[in-house]
Amino acid sequence: QVQLVETGGGSVQAGGSLTLSCVTSGYNYSGCMAWFRQAPGNERDGVADIDTDGATSYLGSVRGRFTISKDNAKSTLYLHMTRLKPEDSAVYYCAAAQTRCYGTTFKYWGQGTQVTVSS
Repeated sequence: QVQLVETGGGSVQAGGSLTLSCVTSGYNYSGCMAWFRQAPGNERDGVADIDTDGATSYLGSVRGRFTISKDNAKSTLYLHMTRLKPEDSAVYYCAAAQTRCYGTTFKYWGQGTQVTVSS
């Protein structure tokens, strides 16, 4: 059984930094992994993803501020967020797929962690 558990959320002032972690169990890192976020009243948006070869892609509004990475040995996916803005406030979810990123469907999801950025 695959489980994903996010930690690292919290409250921070604008301009600050946070690093989210997603510890996985039962997942063999054979596919795309990603971070999504959802603010109240909004749809869930993809923030960043990382493919099996390490290639990454980012939502335009976070590119240059957020960095996605993974440590297969530690079974952990990370999202390092810098220069945070109030509009980054949302529940952040990690997700994992069984295939590479292009056109994939994310089968596994974490429970989410809240990030709140105050101005």
